[in-house]
Amino acid sequence: MKRREIVLLTFIVVLCGLCIAAIVPLRSNLVGPEGLRLGLDLRGGSQLLYMADLTKKDPSVSDEQAMASAITKIQRRVNEFGAAEPVIQKQGEDRILVQLPGVKDISRAVKLIGDTGLLYFRELQVDASGSPVLDSQGYYTFQEEAATATATDGSVRALTGQYLRSAGQDFDEYGAPIVVFEWNSEGAHLFEQITSRNLQQPLAIAIDEEIISAPTVSAVISNRGQIEGQFTVDEATDLVNKLNSGALDVPLEIIDQRDVDATLGSDSIRKSLIAAGVGLILLIIFMLVYYRFPGLLACLSLLIYGIILLAAFDVFSSQLTLTLPGIAAFILSFGMAVDANVLIFERLKEELRAGRSLPIAVEIGFARAWSAIRDSNITTFIACVILFWLGGTFGAFMVRGFALTLSIGVALSMFTAIVVTRTFLRIVVTNGMVSNLREYGVKS
Repeated sequence: MKRREIVLLTFIVVLCGLCIAAIVPLRSNLVGPEGLRLGLDLRGGSQLLYMADLTKKDPSVSDEQAMASAITKIQRRVNEFGAAEPVIQKQGEDRILVQLPGVKDISRAVKLIGDTGLLYFRELQVDASGSPVLDSQGYYTFQEEAATATATDGSVRALTGQYLRSAGQDFDEYGAPIVVFEWNSEGAHLFEQITSRNLQQPLAIAIDEEIISAPTVSAVISNRGQIEGQFTVDEATDLVNKLNSGALDVPLEIIDQRDVDATLGSDSIRKSLIAAGVGLILLIIFMLVYYRFPGLLACLSLLIYGIILLAAFDVFSSQLTLTLPGIAAFILSFGMAVDANVLIFERLKEELRAGRSLPIAVEIGFARAWSAIRDSNITTFIACVILFWLGGTFGAFMVRGFALTLSIGVALSMFTAIVVTRTFLRIVVTNGMVSNLREYGVKS
């Protein structure tokens, strides 16, 4: 055995060992929460489609900037909400697609994502004599406009959530959830003026035009404050989330909502695994019957290919999400992995029929099959790039998943065909382990 074959065989064995070590934790649950990362169609969850009202954005901001900012803030809210592997993407000019795998409390998610999240203050409404104006039930009424004050540059500005430094959840002396917040320097300057002129009077705290609470101002406050109300812990958490993520630049309206049953996902996985098993068995039978000993080496290479591919999905699970089209690409890539071996073995048989010796036929077979393998795989890569780009452009994320999975599979198939199968054949031929040409599908 030559030194080159020894080095390559050692590399293959070490690589397989590392890949097996990476996927062994998956053996009890190959797909799912503890295994490969699943997409919405396999895990179940919800899909929301929002339309942004761009007519209400800041005129100084372009439509693209407003949409990009809204998507970024939605991403922050969803991340804090705890949805696993969310997908937030722009569709068209004014639509945002939100996919939330595994989310059960969809009504809470809809409210969290779609609410603008604008914090501001409303001062007490008084009549000409300075007396508070009451509604028909005897409650205080408040001005519709946000409370304003003089900024450090001399301009009059409304005090809103844009001046927040941070918000957090806490509990009052009775154990009820509250939201505490801290202003930046400009916000503290404005808040101090507003609380000064509203001493001993109620000051309403509003979120998205809804008054949350109206505490009486007992002292001048500058940089800190708190919001009290009939909050549950989840409501207080969501409010903190919205305040910290920032107010949305444009109002959002939900125009489509779809729930995907997790049972459908489990059934899809089961049927896909059955299809993969049947396909692999037929593939192995064909390779063994038609190509005999080289077919056996191809099946061994296919096993190594599957181990490496699973390990790649596991290692990059934070960036890769397995969807039903992705499983289809996963299965398809197995067939393409054998395709390169078929080209090599056919060239090998042609060289043997031409009377060349077995070692020379192996080298010439690989050399002459390489151009066809290279060109076919480059063509597949180009198709994957186009599918990936089109999937992102038109919001077809499952198409992107198919393209990404297939491209990874094709890249690894080239490696197993050119490196693994070739190394095995060279070792067998060089050491004379199998020299009968009938074992290579050629009559001696």
